[in-house]
Amino acid sequence: MTGVPLTFRNLTIEPHEPVSAWGVEGILAAIDRGDIRDWRRVAAEAVADPHGSVAQDLDVAIDLAESTSSAAVLKLVLDRARETPEDRVARRVREAIHWSGMTQAEFAERLGTSASRLSTYATGKVVPSAVMMERIEDLSKRSTAA
Repeated sequence: MTGVPLTFRNLTIEPHEPVSAWGVEGILAAIDRGDIRDWRRVAAEAVADPHGSVAQDLDVAIDLAESTSSAAVLKLVLDRARETPEDRVARRVREAIHWSGMTQAEFAERLGTSASRLSTYATGKVVPSAVMMERIEDLSKRSTAA
């Protein structure tokens, strides 16, 4: 944290006001010149309403930001907030494969399914059953523990 409070230039609002009043320029200032306290406020608003006005302003500000690292983190937060349940399951499958250290084909073989079936899970075309999801996550945990 910088310890220096965020200030807005050329805006008629103050950083202590609700994030919903900041607009693109205020959010952009928070991304580029704020610290984790400011990013958390923006993220909380975006997560609370992933398609609302703050999230839309955040989308624009992310594209304009000079601080690519802060923008990347906030983009990830916004993308995750906008995921459907099916998207989240597909991401969990991809993460399990990644953390296992195996190729997708190796993972599928150890799982006892075909590479093409595993691919449908990883892309979100098919949602695995709860039992299959447990098997996927268990295999990943066993692989990383070895």
